[in-house]
Amino acid sequence: MGRDVNFMERSMAVTEQHEGSSSALPAVSGLAYPCNQRSMTLSTQKFFNIYCDESCHLENDGQGVMVLGALICPTVERRRISEAVWALKRKHRLAKIFEAKWTKVSPAQLTFYSDLVQLFFDEPKLRFRAVVIPDKALLDHARFSQTHDEFYYKMYYRLLTALLENGARFRIYLDIKDTRGQQKVERLHEVLCNAHLDFDREVLQTIQQVRSHEVELLQIADILIGALSYSFRGLSTSPAKLAIIEQIKQRSGLKLTQSTLLYAKKFNLLVWESQEANAAS
Repeated sequence: MGRDVNFMERSMAVTEQHEGSSSALPAVSGLAYPCNQRSMTLSTQKFFNIYCDESCHLENDGQGVMVLGALICPTVERRRISEAVWALKRKHRLAKIFEAKWTKVSPAQLTFYSDLVQLFFDEPKLRFRAVVIPDKALLDHARFSQTHDEFYYKMYYRLLTALLENGARFRIYLDIKDTRGQQKVERLHEVLCNAHLDFDREVLQTIQQVRSHEVELLQIADILIGALSYSFRGLSTSPAKLAIIEQIKQRSGLKLTQSTLLYAKKFNLLVWESQEANAAS
């Protein structure tokens, strides 16, 4: 278990050259180490669901941009917000089981997707964070004695750490991707808990796979992640997708080209840079 903590700490200099311009392990949104909260009663704790998805995360998938994203919601608000998404689907004459996905954004359904983005920004209980690796070709895993899978776990650590807060407990849901999914989920849970000294898994309670067409909040995450991936890939073939990206820029006040401050709440973005890029800047 100690190895996980060590490699996560060693990775900070590699993965973090922008949040606070420091390679040191930052404070984790008020999260105290270790994550031992046995003295707290259930009535005083906050519970959050975190919905994670990813785009072009495989090492040799022919895509240069990699995006990991997470939408966080208080557990008690999940049902209410899901019902708000269902209401939007009814408004636009879509079935409740219709799966909202970035790949489905089109002129015919642009108003629905625009309303969905509007819902995210208007809903104060929802927050989003993403980690973007603009060019996987710049990754030098051999130099840092790591595999692509280890880098993947490090990026998930960076993604989720900024969302954690003291006195809360978390349940994390990931979209099912492939046959290795469950193995990677179990490994990710182990890595995250060890890195946060949460050996009893009291804080990071569960990480499990779910089917995105059954989870409305995961569908919102997919739209935001897809927009970032499309933007960073420099694509422009879909006017409807460009319109959604422009809406996200206007509502967030961001250009979507660089990292936000670490503690940006509503829309938090980390754009990974290699050490060579930082040395040149």
